[in-house]
Amino acid sequence: MRAVRFVALGDSLTEGVGDPAGEGWRGWAALLAGGLAAKDVDFTNLAVSGAQTRDVLERQTPVALDLRPDIVAVVIGVNDTLRCTFDIHAVAERLDEVYAALTAQGATLLTACLPDPGAMWGLPGALARPLARRGRAVNAVVHALSERYGAVHLHASEGAWLTDREMWSADRLHPCERGHRQLALRFHALLAPLGMATGPAPSAEPEYPPPTKKASLLWLATAGTAWVVRRCRDLLPQLLRLAVDEMRHRRRGTSARLDLSASAAVSAALAALQPPERPADAA
Repeated sequence: MRAVRFVALGDSLTEGVGDPAGEGWRGWAALLAGGLAAKDVDFTNLAVSGAQTRDVLERQTPVALDLRPDIVAVVIGVNDTLRCTFDIHAVAERLDEVYAALTAQGATLLTACLPDPGAMWGLPGALARPLARRGRAVNAVVHALSERYGAVHLHASEGAWLTDREMWSADRLHPCERGHRQLALRFHALLAPLGMATGPAPSAEPEYPPPTKKASLLWLATAGTAWVVRRCRDLLPQLLRLAVDEMRHRRRGTSARLDLSASAAVSAALAALQPPERPADAA
């Protein structure tokens, strides 16, 4: 019997940032891979920190298709919401193309909706609400397309784990080892009843001691600060404009219009997609 082929696509979350292993990262996908079969799992992690849906479509998906996976994880979208170029129509089109290409090969698709960065960081309301609105839009698209393509979908944007400090790294954006283990466990629990995770479930308890406070502060002062600077150059000017617009609507009592507009944009983006092709024998 050949090995189960598992390929993971995405950004820093799937790359494993927050779960150090040697000189690199491990992460939830690698932890899940060990539980997909008792032995012989061929795992490839194509995720790259900072990736957006465009990167997954143009760079990661062609490689994944060449690998012909049995199971493929596509967890992406947060970085799109943190860019001034955010466009829910483009996000929907890219994800639809990625999901269609991978499932057309017969792969089982794993997806997840994701937490709101503004809430995780505790941003002031006028700054947090526009980001939250974008996050809800991406999650709505992922929900709809996951159903369209029969994905195994994890609701990672909700639950007690979001407010459990022990699940998160110092940057409050990436899970720590315990958090990555929680994601792996939850995916395993979804796959096991389908007969697609026949190996042992990952342990919920960390293998390594958590980073010291000094190590966490050092990471924030180096890699974390560099990340913040890059995002501020790109997102901050637009986010400030969005915040001004947010406050203007709140003063007028018309904030609901912003939510309605975002919902309408999601509906339009999904409606614009071509229906998935049916096999010839299903016509």
